Amino acid sequence: MRLQKFLAHAGVCSRRAAEELIRQGRVHVDGLIVKEMGLQVDPHASRVEVDGQVIRGCQEHVYILLNKPPGVLTTVRDTHGRRTVMDLLGQTDTRVYPVGRLDLDSEGLLLLTNDGELSQRLLHPRHKIPKKYHVTVKGRPSKKDIQRLRQGVELDGRMTLPCEVRALGTTRRTTVLEFVLSEGKKRQIRLMMDIVGHPVIRLVRVEMGPLNIRGLSPGKFRKLDASEADVLRKAAGL
Repeated sequence: MRLQKFLAHAGVCSRRAAEELIRQGRVHVDGLIVKEMGLQVDPHASRVEVDGQVIRGCQEHVYILLNKPPGVLTTVRDTHGRRTVMDLLGQTDTRVYPVGRLDLDSEGLLLLTNDGELSQRLLHPRHKIPKKYHVTVKGRPSKKDIQRLRQGVELDGRMTLPCEVRALGTTRRTTVLEFVLSEGKKRQIRLMMDIVGHPVIRLVRVEMGPLNIRGLSPGKFRKLDASEADVLRKAAGL
């Protein structure tokens, strides 16, 4: 089995992210640093390590749904000792990894799993897995602003994909918008709203594909049951 495929199947990350780990020299096979792509490993005999941790292949897939509160990092570890989503989970029998990111101030639905293939499909815009967000912004975006957001705006020299945007409600000073995206660029919604002049006050992801966080309090989590996992994998084309 190719090394990057082994890492994805073991739930470390997607194949693309595995290739980056290899390029960075963070992967060892049988005690040696590997930087070449396509190395064949034996899932049962080769000793594979990432950042010094031994990776076990052929694990049972685990899926954990977390309602991330603000002020918590979406990462496995932090060199500055800040609180991460792994601190919310505590000790787990199987190592899992966040699927994508919610930035420090954002909150809501986060999936953690050791299913690398599913992670890759959920994140890649080609598979069109919708992610729904409820976003509180300053002021009242005009119909023209909302239409511009729907059509896409330029971020870092590239246009965002068309998306769904609608107003859910307003107050004297704020508006709540609902976004449905099929991609997930870094801080995408925040940057989009800055462009149209209505900065984000609060951002909550409420759905990802067939998953939602109804009934799950901030900071709480639960494992998906077998039927939920099957529906999620089918939505991703697996």
